[in-house]
Amino acid sequence: MNRNHNILLGTLLGLILPFSITAAEEEGATDLASAITSGKATVALRYRYEQVDQDSATLDDETANASTLRLRLNYGTSQWNGWSAFAEYDHVFHVLLDDFDSGAGTSPSHEGEYPVVADPSGSDLNQLYFDYSPNADWKLRVGRQRILLDNQRFVGGVGWRQNEQTYDAFTLNTKAIAKTALSYSYLNQVRRIFGQTTPAGKAALDGHLLNAKISVSDGFTVTPYYYLLDYKDAANFVNSTGTFGIRLAGSIKAGEGKVTLLGEFASQSDAGDNPNSYDADYAHVSALWALENGLSIGLAFESLGADSSAATAFRTPLATGHAFNGWADKFLGTPAAGLEDAYVTVKYKAGKWNLTGVYHDFSSEFGSSDYGKEFDIAAGRKLGERYGVLFKGAFFSADSSSPIPATDTDKFWIMLTASY
Repeated sequence: MNRNHNILLGTLLGLILPFSITAAEEEGATDLASAITSGKATVALRYRYEQVDQDSATLDDETANASTLRLRLNYGTSQWNGWSAFAEYDHVFHVLLDDFDSGAGTSPSHEGEYPVVADPSGSDLNQLYFDYSPNADWKLRVGRQRILLDNQRFVGGVGWRQNEQTYDAFTLNTKAIAKTALSYSYLNQVRRIFGQTTPAGKAALDGHLLNAKISVSDGFTVTPYYYLLDYKDAANFVNSTGTFGIRLAGSIKAGEGKVTLLGEFASQSDAGDNPNSYDADYAHVSALWALENGLSIGLAFESLGADSSAATAFRTPLATGHAFNGWADKFLGTPAAGLEDAYVTVKYKAGKWNLTGVYHDFSSEFGSSDYGKEFDIAAGRKLGERYGVLFKGAFFSADSSSPIPATDTDKFWIMLTASY
């Protein structure tokens, strides 16, 4: 960790330390036994069929077919003297069809044979944590946990994949400062979507996440943040980074509806044992106009910059990448020359159906080379209180002059959910 990162981290931690935690208020269960027995258990099922058709000169079969089912069991205790606990267990099954590579060495018999669908089979203790909340303004969480910051562009759970990304960490949240939600997390390990049977399934690090969401007016918040990731294994040294940014989000009335606005800027540099010395910037601006008739139209631009030599670009190793830069997942890692994504979104609520269409135009941030274009569509709805269905497609066309080895890729999903 370099000296500048230490100074900034110390300054921001200083905002937290002056506030003392008061004695726990007597709430919830009257004794430990009743806190355990009066807790709540839930069961959730998520079935998904995914087909990937990817142009390739190296794969034996350019079409992958994946049929997977996730069983999720969780249990949370009631609160006792400010304490509570939560556990969540997942198991992913491959059902009937497994003509796909689940990625990162998790299906060696299919590696290089089919396109990747990153849903390996297996079990995972997804979450196991203890909460201590002495009053309404403070909460401490210790253990394996889900961490979702803002829109998950920098820190998220990769919830689209069947095995979620979670963190061995402790997190302190406080609302003791007026109009501010302040959080700090220390990360000891990232448990990635590939499970624990492969080295790519986890990564050790010293991670510090500082995020402060401040209400500045009715409907608007400003969020300064600083994320320091210092990875401890050589395979991930390139992800050791320090990222400082600020985000402004809110909505205003506009005619017969409202416009939701976002403006975000961040600057990133190397940290820890990163072998690359670089500086790169990030920017994201968007406006979505939602009308009362159920129609929404949005315009946006996102840029992940490259350093001056176009050798290293802005990195987001903990992001929920599927939510950004197209559902075909062609840009989960930023190309060395950076990435610019200009996109248009159209949404419509037709009865109980939610319809979405997104068009992306991708290019490099350094040199402005064309990467390609993508069209995404989705239609989903709830079926009663417990069930849901989603149809979704992504269609990426690589530019013939693209400097990166992107290939034409079509993806299609059918997903069914149930919770009890």
